[in-house]
Amino acid sequence: MKRALFSLSLACLAILSVSLAVGLAPQVASAAEATNSTAKPAIYDVKADAHQQITEALAKAKPGHKRVLLKFGANWCGWCHRLHRLFEKDPQIAALLKEKYVVVLVDVDQGHNADVVKEYGNPTRLGLPVLVVLDEDGKMLTTQDTGKLEEGDHHSPEKVLAFLKEWQPKAAAAQP
Repeated sequence: MKRALFSLSLACLAILSVSLAVGLAPQVASAAEATNSTAKPAIYDVKADAHQQITEALAKAKPGHKRVLLKFGANWCGWCHRLHRLFEKDPQIAALLKEKYVVVLVDVDQGHNADVVKEYGNPTRLGLPVLVVLDEDGKMLTTQDTGKLEEGDHHSPEKVLAFLKEWQPKAAAAQP
């Protein structure tokens, strides 16, 4: 009888161990992803004051009649890195950004720059990254949930380019 109880106890422990392992698998995978994403190079300055960054960007934008593109995100955010790579690697997007925009990467990790997030209508409620376009005078023109620019496991270059073209500064009308 004792032997049967002992065998039953071992079987229960084995089932419990497997159940715990299977149940914890998603958490372990999430922790591994978080660890891998923090190993990526930092694209956001975690010490930067976003007010100062935006003031400097507006000063650069004004003479060239450019837009200011705020990209709210964090270094741990995989989608932030994907969009950043697309901004740099896609020739059409990179050229349009250089010609028509001044880009500001606003770090929002752990409440950093919370006052700026609030000032622009809490765009991070839409997730990360999120884009906000300002005119050369600092007036907010639009907020873009970048999830709408995604296609599967990446941002669609066509959708991102269309968004940037839609919000680029309009050419001045020719004088007669």
